Amino acid sequence: MKICRSTVWIMLLAVWAAGAFANASAEARPWSQRMADAAMARWPDGRFVPAGQRWAWNYELGTLLEGMDAVWTKTSDPRYFNYIKNSVDQLVSADGSIPTLRPEEHQLDNILLGRQLLLLYRVTRDPRYEKAATLLYEQLMHQPRTPSGGFWHKQRYPNQMWLDGLYMAEPFYAEYASEFHHPEAFKDITRQFVLMYEHAHNAKTGLLYHGWDESKKERWANKETGDSSQFWARGMGWYMMALVDTLPYYPQEDPGRKKLIAQLVQVASAVARYQDAQTGLWYQVLDKAGERGNYLESSAACMFVYAFAKGVRLGYLPPSYLANAKRGYEGILSHFVKTGSGDDVSLTGTVKSAGLGGKPYRDGSYAYYIGERTVTNDPKGVGAFLLASTEMESVGHARSKVSRTKSSKV
Repeated sequence: MKICRSTVWIMLLAVWAAGAFANASAEARPWSQRMADAAMARWPDGRFVPAGQRWAWNYELGTLLEGMDAVWTKTSDPRYFNYIKNSVDQLVSADGSIPTLRPEEHQLDNILLGRQLLLLYRVTRDPRYEKAATLLYEQLMHQPRTPSGGFWHKQRYPNQMWLDGLYMAEPFYAEYASEFHHPEAFKDITRQFVLMYEHAHNAKTGLLYHGWDESKKERWANKETGDSSQFWARGMGWYMMALVDTLPYYPQEDPGRKKLIAQLVQVASAVARYQDAQTGLWYQVLDKAGERGNYLESSAACMFVYAFAKGVRLGYLPPSYLANAKRGYEGILSHFVKTGSGDDVSLTGTVKSAGLGGKPYRDGSYAYYIGERTVTNDPKGVGAFLLASTEMESVGHARSKVSRTKSSKV
C-alpha cells in the first residue's frame, strides 16, 4: 500500500509533537517529584547497593526517605508512601525486630531511620513499627555518654560528640517522646544541643567545629578545647536540619525550646555570612573559600536551603532568610542538577563521606576534608535535595535552568 508524502509528514509531526509534549510536561513538574521519581527508578525499594551486596539498616536510607516523606506529604501521591514502606519492610521482621541492627555498636547513625518507623506506625497502626521504633529508643536510653551527659557518637568513638549525631538522634528522640508521652525526654534533648554548642561553637566565625572530644585525648582534638580543627559544611548542615526538625515536637512552654531557637538564629546568621556571593552556594570547608582545593558542595547547600526555608516557615527565623534560601536553591539547580534522557534527573557534587578518627585515620585537617571524593546521586544528597525542593516549592520558587547531561549512578 502506498502512503503519500504528506501523510508521512503528518505522522512524523505527530510523533515529534507527542515527544515534545512529554518533555514539556516532564519539565513542568516540580523538581521534588522529578528527582523523587528518578531516585525510585534508580534505587528500587530503596536499595542503593550493587546486586548481591549485603543490605542493612543505615542512615543514608534514612536521609533519602526523609526526602521521600516530604514529597509524599506535599503531593499525597501513594507511590511515595509505598516506596517508603517497601524500603523499610525489607529491614524489619514481622515481630518488629531489625535483624541487621547491631545495638551494641551504639551508633547514633542507626537512629535516624527510626523516623520512618514512626511515620509508618502513625499511618498503619501496625504494632511491629512501634516495636522496632522502641528498640531504637531503648538504644538511646543505654547509649554511652560523656562525663557531661552527651551521647557518644559511636561505641568506638568514646567521649566524642559530632554534629552529625544531633541530626541522627535528636529528631527521632523528640518525635518518639511526643508520640509516646515522654515529656521528661526534652530536657535531655536540650542538653545534647547545648553541650555541642557550648563546646564546639567558635565565637569568631559563629560556626561549630565538626567534632568535640570531651576527654581531649583523640589525635584530631585540640588539647585545650577538645575540638576538631575545621568547619565542615555538611556537618553544619546536619546541625541546622537537626534544629528545625526537632523543634516542632517541643512543648511550647518547655524552656529548651527558646534555647534551641536562639541557637538556630545564631548559626543561621553565621552560615549566611559564608554563602558565596556569586553562586549562592557554600564551600566544603565553610570559612576557607579562597584556599586551594576547596570546592562548592551540593548536600550542604541543600541542607542549608531546607533549614533556612523551614525555619522561616515555622517562625523560628526572620523572613529575610528566605532570600538566602532562594539564592542557594538557584545555585543548586544551576550547578548541581543535571537532566538526562527521559525522566532522568541527577544531583552532582556531593561529598561521599567525612568523619574523624577511625581506620584509616581521618585527622580532620583541611587537607583531609578537601581530599574526600565527590559523587553523583549520593542518597544523602538526594534526600537533602528533596527536602530543600519541597520547602522551596511551597514558596513558589522552584524553577531554574539546569544542565543536560547523561546521569552518573552510584
